Amino acid sequence: MEAEKKFISVQELKEHSKPQDLWISIRGKVYDVTHWAKEHPGGDIPLLNLAGQDVTDAFIAYHPGTAWKHLDRFFTGYYLKDFKVSEVSKDYRRLAAELAKQGMFEKKNHVALYALTSVAIMFAVVLYGVLCCESVLAHLGSAMLLGFLWIQSAYVGHDSGHYQVMTTPVYNKIAQLIAGNCLTGISIAWWKWTHNAHHIACNSLDYDPDLQHIPVFAVSSRLFNSITSCFYGRKLMFDPIARFLVSYQHWTFYPVMCVARVNLYLQTILLLLSKRQIPDRGLNILGTLVFWTWFPLLVSCLPNWPERVMFVLASFAVTSIQHVQFCLNHFAANVYLGPPTGNDWFEKQTSGTLDIACSSWMDWFHGGLQFQLEHHLFPRLPRCQLRKVSPVVKDLCKKHNLPYRSLSFWEANVWTIRTLRTAALQARDLSNPVPKNLLWEAVNTHG
Repeated sequence: MEAEKKFISVQELKEHSKPQDLWISIRGKVYDVTHWAKEHPGGDIPLLNLAGQDVTDAFIAYHPGTAWKHLDRFFTGYYLKDFKVSEVSKDYRRLAAELAKQGMFEKKNHVALYALTSVAIMFAVVLYGVLCCESVLAHLGSAMLLGFLWIQSAYVGHDSGHYQVMTTPVYNKIAQLIAGNCLTGISIAWWKWTHNAHHIACNSLDYDPDLQHIPVFAVSSRLFNSITSCFYGRKLMFDPIARFLVSYQHWTFYPVMCVARVNLYLQTILLLLSKRQIPDRGLNILGTLVFWTWFPLLVSCLPNWPERVMFVLASFAVTSIQHVQFCLNHFAANVYLGPPTGNDWFEKQTSGTLDIACSSWMDWFHGGLQFQLEHHLFPRLPRCQLRKVSPVVKDLCKKHNLPYRSLSFWEANVWTIRTLRTAALQARDLSNPVPKNLLWEAVNTHG
């Protein structure tokens, strides 16, 4: 005789939302992941951010394959009794199931092979330009090519970090460490820590680390309240220095992007040397040391210090193209305060993202991230499939009256600068900017 099912309410589930008492619900079944959160391959932050909620849509997004079979060991014996699935969630789940049925999550179309081959060729040309040429122009060209190499290598690191590249987790980890730590000097452990939090809490001012750039940038006047970052666990102080810097952020945006890479190196070092539990810390440190061995040695092979400085600055400046793109995808979209919620996954992703419209031959340049909404909805979908699912996602947005914003690269820059300028002008209001500007912002801006 089948045992009678035990149920708990949505409100009762919310009571289990602490690190020491962490329950989630997936498709009506309630799971206790308290002691496993630290072992979660995607880090504990996504689980902590969605604790005490139904996380079905987020789970589907990140686990289109065999992860379902691992859930049984966490089952509490309880079912969620009063949770209602929205119509857009039902459509999203049907679409995800259809994509899985068509095998689109497994069809990678050799993108990794092409990308890694191009990176290897560029690296060989850079070495030749520095070691075998004496022309200053050749050295400058090598520096710029190295910047493009870093951009393409970062795309491979991004894809492998989402397990999109190789056929097994081990090969993906190798690709992550080579493309991330060894070639770019940016730890894949740092990337996964911040990037998974970004996906789960897309454009939350206090939960998404990708919007927390005080004192240099602020995309919304709500950051003027010195809110607490739930990701970093500290206050984002809007002090006189921040007010001054933010007041001119629409002018400093592009110059800062030219040296933004320095911040990524610093964040990598701080994480790897921190007391935080980091998966594969030793491998990440080793891979980062590989970068800090070959890159200084390569720069030292240049004949004089002016050329060395030129080489470093030129290579960093080229990567600003990628840093700008990351900002275009989100800075001008809608923002909100508070934790993410599991029952409006589709709505939150459409609200917080912008696509960049381009021809198919430019897909290599954007690394698939021009389809930012599609990538956020299906993080495990290989980049070669994103253009194919774009029309379906667009129709789904239209059906449920949700925004689908696809702008040209130029238009996205205009929107981003306009957003930064709006916040900059608000920061200059020394009287009492927050009450006045929150109303202004709600009426006059798009994000």
